Amino acid sequence: MPAATKDTEKKIETLREKIRHHEHLYYVLDNPEISDLEFDKLMQELQQLEADNPKLITPDSPTQRVGGKPREGFIKVRHSSPMLSLDNTYSEEELRAWERRVHELSGRKDVDYVCELKLDGMSLSLGYDNGQLVRGITRGDGTVGEDVTLNVRTVRSVPLSIPKEKLKKAGIPPDFEVRGELLMPTAAFKKLNEERERAGLATFANPRNFTAGTVRQLDSSITAQRRLDYFAYGLLQNGRTYFDRHSKTLDALEAAGLKVNPHRKLVHSMDEVWDFIQQWEGKRDSLPYEIDGIVVKVDRVALQDELGFTGKAPRWAIAYKYAARAGITKLEDIRVQVGRTGKLTPVAMLAPVLIGGTTVRNATLHNMDEIDRLGVKIGDWVQVERGGDVIPKVAKVIDDKDHPRGTRAFEMPEKCPVCGTKVVRTEGEVDYRCVNANCPAKLRETILHFASRGVMNIDGMGDALVNQLTERGLVKNIADIYKLTKDDLLSLERMGDKSAQNILDEIAGSKQLPLERVIYGLGIRFVGERTAQFLAEHYGSMAALEKTGVEELQNVNEVGPRIAESIVEFFSIPANRKLVERLHEAGLTLSGQKKQRGTKLAGKTFVLTGTLAKYTRDEAKKMIEGAGGKVTGSVSKKTDYVVAGADAGSKLEKANQLGVSVIDEKEMEKLTG
Repeated sequence: MPAATKDTEKKIETLREKIRHHEHLYYVLDNPEISDLEFDKLMQELQQLEADNPKLITPDSPTQRVGGKPREGFIKVRHSSPMLSLDNTYSEEELRAWERRVHELSGRKDVDYVCELKLDGMSLSLGYDNGQLVRGITRGDGTVGEDVTLNVRTVRSVPLSIPKEKLKKAGIPPDFEVRGELLMPTAAFKKLNEERERAGLATFANPRNFTAGTVRQLDSSITAQRRLDYFAYGLLQNGRTYFDRHSKTLDALEAAGLKVNPHRKLVHSMDEVWDFIQQWEGKRDSLPYEIDGIVVKVDRVALQDELGFTGKAPRWAIAYKYAARAGITKLEDIRVQVGRTGKLTPVAMLAPVLIGGTTVRNATLHNMDEIDRLGVKIGDWVQVERGGDVIPKVAKVIDDKDHPRGTRAFEMPEKCPVCGTKVVRTEGEVDYRCVNANCPAKLRETILHFASRGVMNIDGMGDALVNQLTERGLVKNIADIYKLTKDDLLSLERMGDKSAQNILDEIAGSKQLPLERVIYGLGIRFVGERTAQFLAEHYGSMAALEKTGVEELQNVNEVGPRIAESIVEFFSIPANRKLVERLHEAGLTLSGQKKQRGTKLAGKTFVLTGTLAKYTRDEAKKMIEGAGGKVTGSVSKKTDYVVAGADAGSKLEKANQLGVSVIDEKEMEKLTG
């Protein structure tokens, strides 16, 4: 084949630039200049030129959005910094309480906020090296996601490359990370379901779940057919926010050619935030995609750093969730579900009702106290809500001439519906529980919890597989997961060689997860993800945690008497200690890095304010705590030192009023060193 001429190279590049221009107009700005037919002709011309000159094909060419054979699986990748979820609020009162906490923790009265629509999709991180798209990573469990780059390349609103000049003009470095929301527009979702219905296929429940499934297709050509969309909302470099204000980040992303939601606003008070929320609640159904609320973020990044994070969410942002979507239907029966802790939960079995795009067939009734409060009976017509647009619950009984009342009252069973053991209700608690440690229902839920994304992250170990494993006696406790062989898995229904190997690889990979995940995975009552992290940091090993007592446990951050007693009770049972021993033998991580504390600053209390030159707020806090000191959010007479950086606020003023020692970061280094 003869070498391409300079004219051919120029023609190909001109065509590419023209196609990129029209893709941006159509998929990002929603303002096309040419018809679909004209666009298709441009693409066909480029495809032919590249076919004739294959050496001139580049990864960022518009023709390369889909290509290659279907892949066998997804590689897991650790995020540069955690992709945390947001705390939710459902009322103006809760929102203003959050604002008061922001003021109290920061010591500032005037705070700017950015309001954005809370898009109902899935979080996705994009990595660009030298302006070229090189990575697309799902949120996963917030710490580790899956590499879905081939599928992300098919999303037309995601640029495969961004010219250096454009990045420079936007003030963005050539190597950066974008975070945003991947979603399916409602029109595309509706059209897809109509096509499936005509073909006699099952329809999909809602756009969000469908988006999550689409981006994890092993064949990227399937993803390409489903017309997903992407809105950017964050920019990082080396895991750190790049600009000093969130509003600047959004403007820069837009200037660089990424799709940023235009319905956003920089505001200067909570009254303006509330106005924005009310405005969009009335207009949400007019949008071409689903939203379930409004995200409110503190604009200044230095103030975000000052406010920091809880275990799961930033303190500088919150999601206001709109009222749950509701529907009215008949409650046909009440059944009892047994959870991994043995708790018996009554579940309403409903005549199917469509709520917010999802067909709801059952809803939680929480406990007997809630049933008594609602006065619900089997046969009643009830109002069902999807709480936070996600979890269905029975909100109230409908009692009017068009909706006759039911007549059959529900009674909690005296015996566990799964194993037949007598259930108990501890004095002072609302829940009924099965206390049989070998109850099959508890085993199933325990395994599902252990294998879930936020715990040991064993992908593929869902309801269907766990049901088979427990029913056939292949897994009798969580340690048995690590004894499974390929032959065991191949003996199950609908299990092929490749699927079996993928699950074994997932199981092997889970052994590398840190100590806090294993502690959380044990299912100790009241020990959640955040408490497990504090326990791992404090004790450094499972062996040390096993030997501790109630009093000492209460020295751990956020561990009170109830949690401490539950931990001691768990490890007092020989079968549980044997379980931990088997996990150790299987090769799981049962030791970690104990958070060493010095004694140099023991008993000393510090407050951080302003922007430090060398350290982030978290780094400074770790230095002080590492030397035995304590960091609090407000200045009082008990404060020993206030570390003041640039643009320090009212905390500095209060320190001066109270005569508290004010130091800079150099003096902090001397004290902690």
